Amino acid sequence: MRMTIFLFLGLAPGLGVGPAAAQAPPRYLTTGRIARQAPALDQVLAPGAQLEVVASGYSHIEGPLWVPDSSMLLFSDTPSQTIYRWKAAGGSSTFLKSSGYTGRLPYSKEPGSNGLALDERGNLLICEHGDRRLASLSLSKKSGKRTLTDNFEGKRYNSPNDVVRAPDGAIYFTDPPFGLPRQAQDPGRELPYTGVFRRAADGQLTAEVTDVPFANGLAFSPDGRTLYISNADSLRPLILAYEVGKNGRLSKPRPFFDMTRLPRARFKEVPDGLKVDQAGNVYAAGFGGLLIISPQGRLLATVDPGEVVSNCAWGDDGHSLYLMATTFVCRLRTLAPGVPGK
Repeated sequence: MRMTIFLFLGLAPGLGVGPAAAQAPPRYLTTGRIARQAPALDQVLAPGAQLEVVASGYSHIEGPLWVPDSSMLLFSDTPSQTIYRWKAAGGSSTFLKSSGYTGRLPYSKEPGSNGLALDERGNLLICEHGDRRLASLSLSKKSGKRTLTDNFEGKRYNSPNDVVRAPDGAIYFTDPPFGLPRQAQDPGRELPYTGVFRRAADGQLTAEVTDVPFANGLAFSPDGRTLYISNADSLRPLILAYEVGKNGRLSKPRPFFDMTRLPRARFKEVPDGLKVDQAGNVYAAGFGGLLIISPQGRLLATVDPGEVVSNCAWGDDGHSLYLMATTFVCRLRTLAPGVPGK
């Protein structure tokens, strides 16, 4: 059973339980800790900022996305092949079943969907592990999913993982082998590399990056001139910054942040999902939880919910950051705003 966790504080003496009381916002349990590393964090998080647990009871959650016109958070539970929705009024519910694998035979431990995004028309983009494709689902019409792309130059993708939309409408997505039954050693693997692919607005496909062993999370800088890519490799745990040309092509990669010097709080932690706020600070899932990194590559804080963090997403008014912490969803209120839905 999926449930929302919240703490009822009780009513003050003399107050009833009428409509006004029933509509009062819930008070959520808090968890984890925030290790502040630099004074500049004061521009990002208030001194008393806390992690609220807004929903729990999942297997392994990924790919969060805020849908602004519906005021809802969508996220993938990859092992259970389910996309869930969460709303402040109503909590968590099932949004889509069989979200990443439409086959009948056992496939892998994580056959469901992963990364989610919105295209320029408001359609839902879905990275599907089991079906090894990038799919699209209309949120306004009653129609099924359709395949945007499932191969590059005739070779099937490994397992599309994360996806972002560029300012010009192009779509970039990563394709590590994590969703394959035997991952990098899977006999069904057709592409010999982990790629970062670009699908232009006209449908043209290009392989932009082929030399990052485990390209995973993606995020654009506020001006769209830099694309950050995380390498989910415990031996080379880097976030790389690529220059985005006028034609959308990526070039001149440089190391942005190296997690090697940081302690790993949990065995399965690797560089994972990325987000950026409007000031250019980078929020990176990785060693110790969620790292907040300045535009210059300086660590400002580590937000540790007590579980492996896979990704995060901006929501509400742009001052709420939702974290995917393995089996539960956390919310962190920030001073620095992000852009919900991106």
